[in-house]
Amino acid sequence: MKGIGIVGTGAIAIKHAQAIAELQGAKLLGLFNPNPASAEAARTRFSEPVFSDMDEFLAIEGLDIVCICTPSGKHLEPGLEAIRAGKHLVVEKPIEINTDRADEMIEAAEQKGVKLAVIFQNRFSSDYQKLKQAVDAGVFGRLLMGNAYVNWFRNDAYYSTSAWKGTLKADGGGALINQGIHTIDLLLDLMGEVKNVYGQVQTTLYPIEGEDLGAALVNFQNGALGNITAATALYPGYPERIEIFGTEGSAILEGGKLTAWNVKGQPPMEVAAEAASGSGSSDPNAIGIQLHLDQWKLFLEALDRDQAVVVDGKIARKSVALIRAIYESSQLGQPISL
Repeated sequence: MKGIGIVGTGAIAIKHAQAIAELQGAKLLGLFNPNPASAEAARTRFSEPVFSDMDEFLAIEGLDIVCICTPSGKHLEPGLEAIRAGKHLVVEKPIEINTDRADEMIEAAEQKGVKLAVIFQNRFSSDYQKLKQAVDAGVFGRLLMGNAYVNWFRNDAYYSTSAWKGTLKADGGGALINQGIHTIDLLLDLMGEVKNVYGQVQTTLYPIEGEDLGAALVNFQNGALGNITAATALYPGYPERIEIFGTEGSAILEGGKLTAWNVKGQPPMEVAAEAASGSGSSDPNAIGIQLHLDQWKLFLEALDRDQAVVVDGKIARKSVALIRAIYESSQLGQPISL
């Protein structure tokens, strides 16, 4: 039985607690919030003990895994403490808000010999898995273009009621690094390494430090082109969308569901009439826990078999590197090579 502890007590911590409750062979033992008042308030939401002292939290008997559910720019410090204590680490996306902080966590985990996984649960939907297998098998031929669109909407309260969302220090930026990163991760998984990117970001609707609107043109190392958009200002918000085009066909994944599949010489895929589901396009709490549960199961299997985790720190670093390059490109007004 693996013992799990969660750092953070907010909305995403609740999702993880719900997923962990469904796991066989693992149990949530406790949570941590450094603010004593916040920890006390959280005790009404969780049946497990909530600590405000990190040493006491890490000393929980039987604690094997620490899950980091703090704001994005506050992943590194509790992550390093957990690693030093010999705990395996599961970190919510993004791994951190820049590559220097990501590298510090990755290197610490490697030196200590503990496993580090980053949550990108959208990789585990059945339709995405079908698309990934087809791309890897060359079903669509040589890749020509890959597009990722995260044209979402958040209302005023989303930012005004949060002390960290949209801030540079705690969120790392805005729509790209917070909302867009899941779909950007999928795009990179499908299309491969990036050669260079030209991007622009704007803050158009909300009084935040980060962007609520961003776009980028991507040149992949395989010669393909790509377009990325990410926003929290586009009413009413539409399901995230990935488009893959190759010399032999194309496919579209929208809201985690395949909505188009066309391969030369084959009849088009019949698209289900039901709308795409599980998207956080207008409500960040609309996502379910099943895909988190699937990734947790794979992580536990990796521990039991001493195998590599599916989404490790180095893989998770790639989406951060691309987004930081988009920000740099927007600031300098020129393409940035990766």
